[in-house]
Amino acid sequence: MAVGPTTRRRQLGADLRRLRDRKGLTLEEAGARVGISKATLSRYETKEVTVKWPAVEALCREYGASDEERLALVELAKGAKIQGWWRSLADPIPDSMNLMLTLEDEVVREDHYACMYIPGLLQTRAYAEAVHRASEVQCPEREVQHMVDIRMKRQELLERAEPPHIWCVIDEAALRRRVGGRDVMQHQLQHLLSSAQQPHITVQVLPFSTGAHAAAVGSFAVLRGPVPELDVVYVDLLGGGLFMEKRPELERYRLAFEYLSAQALDLESSAELVDRIVREP
Repeated sequence: MAVGPTTRRRQLGADLRRLRDRKGLTLEEAGARVGISKATLSRYETKEVTVKWPAVEALCREYGASDEERLALVELAKGAKIQGWWRSLADPIPDSMNLMLTLEDEVVREDHYACMYIPGLLQTRAYAEAVHRASEVQCPEREVQHMVDIRMKRQELLERAEPPHIWCVIDEAALRRRVGGRDVMQHQLQHLLSSAQQPHITVQVLPFSTGAHAAAVGSFAVLRGPVPELDVVYVDLLGGGLFMEKRPELERYRLAFEYLSAQALDLESSAELVDRIVREP
């Protein structure tokens, strides 16, 4: 899988921090050696800003990095300036969606737990429109269509030569919540069944009979990068979402997803339940 700019920037920040720690320098000491403020170097390491490659070159030399390490990090810095496809969109994109697009463009796997709606990557257009209209009741129709256009464009990552693995655990409530009317919902569930036939998409249903479970608080997604250190958790919130990447947070949600997957129906039983719901009057 191709590595995108956000993954490069995040990997670069982690590697710069590792090299500085290995050298035993504080942020202030390291910054002073190359003419960079403590605050700026901190932003480099926490992936908040794009790092200019000459600064990376200078830092690597001060940290005593090998030629191989230095050249690799310089290449990461140069590649971190590339922009994603969504940067060319005429209309503005909400900050949380902008970050989601950036991260999602580079993941190798996504683990979704959905308790309210079908996950966005597996939504039909009509279903997505109904979701946006219900969620943003004061949103003008033009904005609804803009956000749905973005969602449909996002789904193109499923058609890549090497698509990420999408693993969804969907609460039975999301399957039975009639969004957009009976016809829209039936088409959506049929699309879900069809999507689940693809080798890179796994769909499990968490039935009502499970009772209390590991994620009763709400929907979330674990966006998995090329290495575990680059994973991010996204939690749905009213009006947007929250991104988390601290290790305790990541471990909590990774473990929750493992429990949910273990509690959910197997693939065959999940498909049978979805099919039964489609056939209900």
